[in-house]
Amino acid sequence: MAAKRDYYEVLGVSRNASAEEIKKAYRKLAIKYHPDKNPNNKEAEEKFKEASEAYEVLSDPDKRSKYDRFGHAATSSTGGQYADMDPYDIFDRFKDIFGFGDDFGSSNGRKSRGSNLRVKIKVNLEDIINGSEKKIKIKRSVLAKGIEFSTCRICNGTGRVHKVQNTIFGAMRVESVCSYCNGSGKVVTNMPPGVGPDGLEKVEDTISIQIPAGAVGGMQLQMRGKGNEPPGGGTLGDLIIVIDEIEHEQFKREGINLHYDLYISIPDAVIGTQVDIPYFGSKLRVKIDPGTQSGKILRLKGKGIPDVNGYERGDLLIHVNVWIPKKLTQEQQRIMQAWANDPNFKPSPDQSDKSFFEKVKEMFS
Repeated sequence: MAAKRDYYEVLGVSRNASAEEIKKAYRKLAIKYHPDKNPNNKEAEEKFKEASEAYEVLSDPDKRSKYDRFGHAATSSTGGQYADMDPYDIFDRFKDIFGFGDDFGSSNGRKSRGSNLRVKIKVNLEDIINGSEKKIKIKRSVLAKGIEFSTCRICNGTGRVHKVQNTIFGAMRVESVCSYCNGSGKVVTNMPPGVGPDGLEKVEDTISIQIPAGAVGGMQLQMRGKGNEPPGGGTLGDLIIVIDEIEHEQFKREGINLHYDLYISIPDAVIGTQVDIPYFGSKLRVKIDPGTQSGKILRLKGKGIPDVNGYERGDLLIHVNVWIPKKLTQEQQRIMQAWANDPNFKPSPDQSDKSFFEKVKEMFS
């Protein structure tokens, strides 16, 4: 499987490109690879989808920020979504940047499609590390039982009316929604009591959602056919699930790495000890060597967050902090004074004692 290209590379813009530059770059590529200009050209269709996927992420400030920080892991659901979409559905999403409004499109006889549903689901760090299954209840619109339709006489069941218009692609057939049937291609002839004029009613469903290990806050998951049904029947819309990551009280996330603040006493730092830290339903035993300095960073390989694409797993970085009591008894003060006068307790860092900047550099290496 070919590696996914960088979105900035796809659009041919720099990482500092403005929103207008990104928009212009996508517009140029969309015109070049649009299916109406490249009929039956699979390569052009793939390039059109690739450019559209890149534009969706880079044109959204929040998605772009996450992409700049986490790369494709922050938008793992977007590529699969575009790979399976009809090119004309994709173009409908962004047709406003071409100035065509709602009348532009080319359905080529495609069925009506219901609207998507969008929900936000909260997940904690344990869900993200291990992956999990969540069940939620949603209300969606479906055709009421007993509803009967007849074919729209204005559009002959297509849901669209046509005209020829000169566009940036040349003379093209431009479609608009049939106003008589609102695009369904059908009109209601028999309506059960209590049902709206579109023939739809609300039903409640329980949906099971698989949260992938390594999910990132803001990531969107897509469940096909779990959205609303269109009036008159047709293709069901999708359910879009937005991941809302709950911040953990003890572990701080940085990409696929985790950070943990460990506090130890002065005697433990001097003599050395072993400490158990909680780790998502289990414990990790950490060895503290004698003479451990405050600020030391212990790295536990592979104890971070799995990459959502399954390529690697991050590390757990434990920041050791030596706890200094603020109040001492007279006896403790006497002992501390004796230590203060002992040459062995005078600060004498050597090359093995890394500076703060060296620790930061090591942490990100």
